[in-house]
This record gives sequence, C-alpha cells and structure tokens, in this order.
Amino acid sequence: MQIILITIAIVLADQLTKYWAKQTLQPIGQISLIGDWLKFTFTENTGIAFGIELGGQKVVTALSILATIGISIYLYSLRRNNIYYKLAFACILGGAIGNLIDRALYGSVVDFIYFDLYRGYVGSYYLALWPVFNIADVAISTGVGIMFVWYKRIFEPEPLTEPSPDLSSLPSSEPVSKTDSSSNTSSV
Repeated sequence: MQIILITIAIVLADQLTKYWAKQTLQPIGQISLIGDWLKFTFTENTGIAFGIELGGQKVVTALSILATIGISIYLYSLRRNNIYYKLAFACILGGAIGNLIDRALYGSVVDFIYFDLYRGYVGSYYLALWPVFNIADVAISTGVGIMFVWYKRIFEPEPLTEPSPDLSSLPSSEPVSKTDSSSNTSSV
C-alpha cells in the first residue's frame, strides 16, 4: 500500500508541475530563478533519455510501456519488506508512469527544470551540461540512486526463518527413570 501511495503522490506532483509549465512557461519561454544557473525552461522531449531520438513517437511510447511493465514485474517479484525497496520501487514506478502519461497523451514529455552548469566548447564539440528535466526524471534518478546506495538491503535474499514447532499439540509422556542394574539382579 505504501508503494501505491508514494507512486500516486509522485505522478500527481509530476503532472501538476508539467501542467503549470505548459500554462506558465510555454507562452513566455523561461523564468530565471538563480541567474543563468537555475531556470525553469519549457521544453518538449520527443525522444528517450537525454532527447535521444529512436524510431519515432510510436516506437518510443511502445518501448516506454514495455520498460515500465518489465521493471514493475521485476521489482514486484522481489517483494522486499523494507523501506529502501519500497521507496526505490515507488520512485521508479511513479516517474515512469508520469513520463508515460505525457508520451501517450501528448506524444512528448514536458521538461522544465534546467541547471546551466556549463555551456561552451570542449574541443570542437558544444557542451551544455545538465539536460532539462522534470519531477518524473528526478523520481526515477532518486529510485535508482536508492538502489545503488542500499543495494545489499534491497537485493540480498532475505533470511529464511523456520517457524518454531508447536509443541503443545504433542502427547505428553512421563520421563523414563533409570533403574540401578544391580538391584534387578537375582542372586544364585
């Protein structure tokens, strides 16, 4: 139940912030928060991670659906009962569903958080560090980070504990007393 509640909260936060970005940022382009370093910039990403194009909208949406189902089945099959597992699973699932909703309904994912850490040339290549991302991307990255940091607590097999036998249902027996062997001998 905790996984479902966290997942729903992430999807709602993601979709509400994307709605805000469409309504507020799309008409004006961007809002500078901390100079040129942190901005809200409206962008629509039709590709997969980091804007990589792969076979068009239908292929990307189909791959997103398959990946979401596959990851969900795998994580569900683990069924660990610890907070690290539940939080990681909920973050990844919530983020995947949030971006999947965008792909299925609009054909692209709305991104709007932009950290402008570096813009410039490295050799002959132009490099802009940190792509534009959204709450769903943060949730997915957080979930994967939790898995890396608490790997052993999430993926190590849980110890099997054997139930204690219920001795109350066994018939009671009287203790056997040992007798002295010299007392039972007959003398001739």
